[in-house]
Amino acid sequence: MRQRRWLELLSDYDCEIRYHPGKANVVADALSQKERIKPLRVRALVMTIGLDLPREILEAYTEAMKLENLKSEDVGGILTKNSKDPEKPRKEKLELRADETLCLNNRSWLPCYGELRTLIMHESHKSKYSVHPGSDKMYQDMKLLYWWPNMKADIATYVSKCLTCLKVKVEHQKPFGLLVLPEIPQWKWDNITMDFVTKLPKTQIGN
Repeated sequence: MRQRRWLELLSDYDCEIRYHPGKANVVADALSQKERIKPLRVRALVMTIGLDLPREILEAYTEAMKLENLKSEDVGGILTKNSKDPEKPRKEKLELRADETLCLNNRSWLPCYGELRTLIMHESHKSKYSVHPGSDKMYQDMKLLYWWPNMKADIATYVSKCLTCLKVKVEHQKPFGLLVLPEIPQWKWDNITMDFVTKLPKTQIGN
């Protein structure tokens, strides 16, 4: 019935209908594509409303650079190398900005001192402007502004513990079936099972 209605509607038009399989349809509908344009204005708004981030970041820097905290904060020796020879060119180097924050590839480094990372992840995920993005989307947004070691893993852990996401977001997999116990054999050798183990390393004699 639906096809018949479409035929009646299209019969009034002089048009040619062509079918394109999904793989051949390289010019896909733009609305169906995953959005990758970053809303810079919205993101800046999210990070500034109700927070004094520059002050909190600078306070965390002050504590992180103390000798008793430097060892736990030093990311691959970057801080120590920078302090010894700040002018030496390096592949990974924390550079000082005009606002006295340290950045790596134009991304502000967030020390682990205090709850600064958790605070920014909270604003990026649970504020009324962020609508609880998934871990991948949240990481793609945050990595444009911030950096710290194991950042992606920390974001994934944070999102996995969000109670709102656990309640609302649907699991994209079929529910697991119930366990079924096999029947108990009535006599020996009634059922024979074999496990095949492959790709084991060879022994010294070549077996």
